[in-house]
Amino acid sequence: MMDGQQLREALRDEMTSLTSPPPLGTQAMLGTARRARTRRRTFQACVGSAAAVVAVAFFGTFASPGVGGGWSPAAPLIGGPSSGDDTASPWPTGPDGLPQEDRTARAGTRYDRGAELLDQLRTVVPAGYTVPTSPEAPSHQAQYDQTVNGVDVWNYTSSMPLAKGDWSGHILVEVHTAGNQLATEPCALARQFWGMQGDCEPVTVAAAQVGVVVGPGGEDRFDQWAAYRHPDGVVVFVAQAMNRGSNQQGGTELPFSESQLAALAVDKRFHLQ
Repeated sequence: MMDGQQLREALRDEMTSLTSPPPLGTQAMLGTARRARTRRRTFQACVGSAAAVVAVAFFGTFASPGVGGGWSPAAPLIGGPSSGDDTASPWPTGPDGLPQEDRTARAGTRYDRGAELLDQLRTVVPAGYTVPTSPEAPSHQAQYDQTVNGVDVWNYTSSMPLAKGDWSGHILVEVHTAGNQLATEPCALARQFWGMQGDCEPVTVAAAQVGVVVGPGGEDRFDQWAAYRHPDGVVVFVAQAMNRGSNQQGGTELPFSESQLAALAVDKRFHLQ
């Protein structure tokens, strides 16, 4: 039977007989780091998804879009046609000096722009309305769209629920930076918002022409939305809706009139690059 000393000597002999692996090159090290970060974020996303399920179950007032017509605070903000394929490479460089792993910026200047948009959205909440909060709402997001003629185009989106008495709904602002390939004509532009159609009316705000969809065509994600392209190419969408299926004894009136919605689309507070 082997005693302790003999066991230690056998282990030393075995270790010295092994060949050390070659050192990792720079690319291999970066690849390993990225894979580790991906695994970590995947785990965090799974945990976040589980928490969102609990939140939606608890805050049952906010139904999923298209199912009762309400707003789900756990749903992805970007629902438009420009979301695109998340398999493209390379993504823009993040603040850590490495390419992003997908379209969404989770730190840095672009992320801060999305947060700024939410801050500005808070400033336009009409008197008498409150902003209910949950783990998933209000919310903001910054997403890379595409590169056009060497210029990166980004989308910033912020949304928040609103309540007034028994009335509940939500408002949303989405900004597309200059270089985007969206339409120029106001109503054609308005009908490009998330690919939704509807009855559109051009509304004049000072010297600006704004497309306002006053009645969605077969869509129930939003009741009304406005679209405006600034002279420098920045596009702003502002949308509002009430939650279907909830107690609407407080009335069916939306927070903003059509002219107010158009004015918000032109408002410089939402003109971000």
